[in-house]
Amino acid sequence: MKKILIGIGCLFLFFGHAFSSDLRQVKVQVLAKSVCSWDGSKLPQYKKGQPEVTILKITIPAHVKLPWHKHPVINAGVLIKGQLTVITKDNNVLRLKAGDPIVEVVDKWHYGKNEGNTPAEIIVFYAGIKDVPITIIKKGTE
Repeated sequence: MKKILIGIGCLFLFFGHAFSSDLRQVKVQVLAKSVCSWDGSKLPQYKKGQPEVTILKITIPAHVKLPWHKHPVINAGVLIKGQLTVITKDNNVLRLKAGDPIVEVVDKWHYGKNEGNTPAEIIVFYAGIKDVPITIIKKGTE
């Protein structure tokens, strides 16, 4: 029994060393960390209820403008391809290029548009509440 325990201990030491050398190659880069959205507004308190995380990959074709909309929940994303311009109702403008992060405005009307010649792809993480929509489209707009 003692030999088995020593053997298992040696395996842990060997594999532990192998894993730790691999772990030294892992790189972490903070893309965004903020208490404010991109327009400088303070993020709201989280709402009460069952948390629900949604992760979307959104593809916006070239020269397409999204409708006016707002998000009642905190969300953030990274533009992985193309370019995207975001404009709020009070004319704050954010221009994103591939690799740029965004901490989105909450409960503010805004729209995005792809002014480029290729599709824009963005991955967005929504920290929502079950049964609460993550996006509300403004009625009577394009």
